Amino acid sequence: MIVVFHLVKRFVGSLSAAAPPVHDEVWAESFLLDGELVLWRRLGNVDRRHAIQVARRFEALGSWTRDEMAAALLHDIGKTVSQLSTLERVAATILGNRTARWREYRDHERIGLELCREAGSTSVTLAILGNEPSNAVTALRRADRI
Repeated sequence: MIVVFHLVKRFVGSLSAAAPPVHDEVWAESFLLDGELVLWRRLGNVDRRHAIQVARRFEALGSWTRDEMAAALLHDIGKTVSQLSTLERVAATILGNRTARWREYRDHERIGLELCREAGSTSVTLAILGNEPSNAVTALRRADRI
């Protein structure tokens, strides 16, 4: 039931195309290396707002390094590859791997890890994005589900 609530909440939040507030953008960008910043700017407004919300919740769960905060901000970067609309994302989430783009969307964690590796993210950031067991991974998953 929590997963359904989370997905409904994400969907409702995605109905607005408004950019994140400037102070949130500046805050987020302060954690990103140059290559990561290029990736960050590929995210649409909806995804940047979500990433900032998750990173703020993640930050409240502990004392994290720049590398760990970068992972929180970039945790969904792989979703940019599929280029799905909000409704297509809903369909891919519910109906599964029916098309190549839906498969890319559902494989966003692996794709995002590779994008961040190519962008020059640190080993700490990559370990979190690769879901290597740690307190940071546990906290990030929690922050993303709230």
